[in-house]
Amino acid sequence: MTGFETAFTPLQSLAGGILIGVSAVLLMLFQGRVLGATGILSGLMTAGVPGDKGWRVAMVAGMIAGPLVVLATTGRMPAVDVPVNLPMVLIGGFVVGIGVTFGSGCTSGHGVCGMARLSRRSIAATAIFMSVCFATVYVIRHLMGV
Repeated sequence: MTGFETAFTPLQSLAGGILIGVSAVLLMLFQGRVLGATGILSGLMTAGVPGDKGWRVAMVAGMIAGPLVVLATTGRMPAVDVPVNLPMVLIGGFVVGIGVTFGSGCTSGHGVCGMARLSRRSIAATAIFMSVCFATVYVIRHLMGV
């Protein structure tokens, strides 16, 4: 084991969850769209519906600006601990990219919005995401000792 422990941050996690939920509701209310981060980003990078880019730019800009708001209010950037090396991060990103492609969405689209709408497809996708996540963490931490 590397000695890395997962931080328990219930208040910050609750606040983040509330902000994600509120933003999902507001996006549905004002744009009639589901908040799925990969869909928002891919729609920004492809030729989509005319007039569809503005809200996507605003969402991505808000995601990027979040840490800057923390910096402005606290005087320091939020801590991000990545307990694996760069090749593992790249492999993980590649695998996630494949997953969101075949799963037709990501955890924010299926897990937050789809489950809230009681979508069977989203419930199944989220169960699979989470099962694979649990298994991956177990294998990497306990079997591989990374």
